[in-house]
Amino acid sequence: MQLAWHNILHDRTRFLVTVLGVLFAAFLMVFQGSLLAGFLRAASRFVEASDLDIWITARGVQAFEFGAPLQARVQELAAGVPGVVETGRACMAFAVYRKLDGQQQVVALVGADPNLGKHFPVPEMTERSDELSPESVTYDESDRGVLETVSLPARVEINGHRANIEEEVHGFGGFLGVPVLFTSYRNAARYLGFGQEEGMYIVARVAKGYSVLQVQHSLKQRLPEVDVLTRQEFAHKSRMYWVTKTGAGSAITTAAVLGFLIGLVVVSQTIYANTMENIEEYATLKALGASRKFVARIVVLQSLICGVVGSVFGLVAAVPATIFAKSFIPWIHTPEWLPLVIMAVSLLMCALASVASVRSSLAVDPGRVFRA
Repeated sequence: MQLAWHNILHDRTRFLVTVLGVLFAAFLMVFQGSLLAGFLRAASRFVEASDLDIWITARGVQAFEFGAPLQARVQELAAGVPGVVETGRACMAFAVYRKLDGQQQVVALVGADPNLGKHFPVPEMTERSDELSPESVTYDESDRGVLETVSLPARVEINGHRANIEEEVHGFGGFLGVPVLFTSYRNAARYLGFGQEEGMYIVARVAKGYSVLQVQHSLKQRLPEVDVLTRQEFAHKSRMYWVTKTGAGSAITTAAVLGFLIGLVVVSQTIYANTMENIEEYATLKALGASRKFVARIVVLQSLICGVVGSVFGLVAAVPATIFAKSFIPWIHTPEWLPLVIMAVSLLMCALASVASVRSSLAVDPGRVFRA
């Protein structure tokens, strides 16, 4: 260990270059991974924000953002299935929002009944629900500049209907390129022209003592003309739609994979080049009688030291970068496990890169040090 440190600090410029290479690789992998993780979370966040168990959609609906209205009888039939203790409705569609200065802006309007869950961002579900007007809507704070709401409350128009923006929510910034407004299902149906008894999505809660899968099977038998999915299934279906069937998802996924591969190549090449530049030192060790195992341990330790230092600095640099990126990419998200995984992968690649270096160092002729 001491000799490995001595070799590294002997040429600090070379050590700095190696650390910078690993730093860049770790930073790139964390940032691209955060983009992909945030996109996946944003693609299913409306479904996962509910705490009901089963989602009923029109046949063939691929994601929450692209639903189709269901007849009122679907909710009535679902409510009559044994094990269903309550039902609610949700919808999402695009609407025209008129700003305070009269300009128009396309928005995504999300409506839901109050029982969808306390985490679903609908006005009636907040602690101030008794103070909110029947025309109340909310929006995510990241869309404040686009909607141009200087102060709250603000009176606006949605599809020609009056609405009052009375508060903001956090964590639901739009990833569709347009702001998202939230309101009750009753208000959304009026703004969008739905029938008051129609539902784009019917959401059901399973009673205690009943299996979600059994109730799902019963609903499928009662309602063969619609899709009946558990909350987890619909969330997964939405994520897969956005990742595999849209240009945005494919581009982000491809960028994340390329960032990961580029990072691995940078780590491998940097560690290998660093080892080859020290080949004379390894020849000297062998000339002095060092064993093959001793030389290999020195090479691996040097690689791991460079990997640890570079990875730590890369992760430290990625934190403020992702925080800054949230100002214009509100859905970017770095899971707690991602930095640990990236560090582990970086160290693994440093170790694997050192394998090729070990072979070169072990194959070096000890006599070359006398010919130098």
